[in-house]
Amino acid sequence: MNARQVVTGLAAVFLTGCATFAPDGGFGHIQALTKERTGQAPRWQRSDDESAVVQVRLTELLADVLTPSAAVEIALLNNPGLQAGFDELGVAESDLVRAGRMRNPTFGFSRKSGGGHLEIERALMFDLLYLITMPISLDVEQQRFAQTQIDVAARAVAVAAEARHAYFGAVAAQELARYYERVKDAADASAELARGMVEAGNFSKLAQMREHAFYADATAQLARARHQAHAERERLVRAMGLHGNQLAFRLPDRLPDLPKAPIEARDAERTAIEMRLDVQAAKRSMELYAHSLGLTKATGFVNVIHAGYVNTSETGDERKDGYEIELEIPIFDFGTTRVARAEALYRQAMQRTAEIAINARSQVREAYSAYRTSYDIARHYRDEIVPLRKRISEENVLRYNGMLIGIFELLADAREQVASVTAAVEATRDHWLADTNLQTVLTSGSPGKPSFIRPANALAGGGGGH
Repeated sequence: MNARQVVTGLAAVFLTGCATFAPDGGFGHIQALTKERTGQAPRWQRSDDESAVVQVRLTELLADVLTPSAAVEIALLNNPGLQAGFDELGVAESDLVRAGRMRNPTFGFSRKSGGGHLEIERALMFDLLYLITMPISLDVEQQRFAQTQIDVAARAVAVAAEARHAYFGAVAAQELARYYERVKDAADASAELARGMVEAGNFSKLAQMREHAFYADATAQLARARHQAHAERERLVRAMGLHGNQLAFRLPDRLPDLPKAPIEARDAERTAIEMRLDVQAAKRSMELYAHSLGLTKATGFVNVIHAGYVNTSETGDERKDGYEIELEIPIFDFGTTRVARAEALYRQAMQRTAEIAINARSQVREAYSAYRTSYDIARHYRDEIVPLRKRISEENVLRYNGMLIGIFELLADAREQVASVTAAVEATRDHWLADTNLQTVLTSGSPGKPSFIRPANALAGGGGGH
C-alpha cells in the first residue's frame, strides 16, 4: 500500500464518522429542565414560523386578565434577552460538532525553475495528533455542551423568577394606587367640610389646618403610589418582552390569597443540592476540567504532529511519491506550562464547586426563614390586624349614628386605617416574593443573580516555559 492509499483511507474513515447537528440543537433538554422548575417550557424562536406560533400564543394569554403563570409563560416565550441566550447553545453545539470532525488537511505547493530545469513539489498534510486525541477532545466538548445547556436553563429559570417578582410587584402597586385614590377622595371631602365649617364659625382654624394637612399628605401619597404602579408595570413589561399594542394587558384588582398552610421545609437542603442548576453547572465544570487535564497530559510533550502525502516531479525525471512527517521539537516548552495551567484550573473548579454547595445550603435556610416569616406576618395582618381595624370602624360608625362622636372623629379613625391596609397589602406581596425566592433557591440558584461558571479552555493560553 503506498502513501496515497494510506491518506485516502484515513480521510474516508473520518468523513464517514463526522459529527452532525441535532434536530433540536439540544434545546429539548433545556425545556425539560426549565419546565421541571417553573411549570412552563420556553420556546426558541429560530424561524419565522416559530415566531408566528409564539405571537398567536401571546395574543391568547394577553386577552385575559394576567395570572402569575401566564406572566411566566410569556416571559419564557418572548423575553428577547433570553432568546439571545438560547443562541449560546448553537455556538456550543457548533464547537461540539467541530470536535467530532477531522481537521482540514493542509496543502503545500512549491515550484522551482532555473537553467532549463523545473522542479515541482506537492504535499497534503493531516494533523495526526488531533487524530490520536480526538476521542478525548470530543468528550471535553460534550461536557462543555452539557454545561451550556445547564447554564441556559438556569437563565430561563431566572427570567421566570423575575417575571413572577415583577407580576406581584405590579399587582400590589396597582392595588395600593387604587386604595390611595379612595383615601385622597376622603381627604378632599374632609378638607372641604372643614373649610365650610370654619366659614360658618363652627370649627377652629387649627382643626381645619389639620384636615388640610391630611389632604396634602394624601395627595402626595397618591402621586407616589401612581408612579410606583407605573414603574412596577414597566418592570413587568420588560420581563415579558412586550411592546406596542401588547402593553394594554390587564392585571387583577388584588393579589392572590395566601395559601391555607405554608410549605414545610422537608429535606430542603438535599433538594437544593440535587436540583439547583448552579450546583449542577459547578459539577459539570469540575468534570470538564478533569477531562481537559487528561487531554493536556496526553499532549503535554508532543504538541504538533503532521503527516501526509508528498510527490515531487522534475524535468526529465519520473515523479517521486512519498510521505512527510512534521514534529514539533520540545526545546523551549516541554508542555509543563499547559499541564500546570490545567491542574490549577481543576483545583479552582473544585473549590468553586464546594463554595457553591455551601452557599446553596445556607441560602435555602435563609430563604425558608424569610418565606415562613413573611407568611406569618401576612396571615397576622389578614386574621388579626385588618379584622380588628374593621371592627373598630364599625363601632365608630355606630357611635357616630348615636351622635356620640362627630364626623371628624369618624374621619380620623378612617385615616388610622390607611397604614394598616397598606401594610397588609405589602405583607401579602412580600409573601409571594419570598415564595418565588424560595423556589428559585431550591431549584436554580441565588435569587436575582444565577451563578454561571464559564470555564476557560484548559488547553489554551500560556507562553513558553520549562
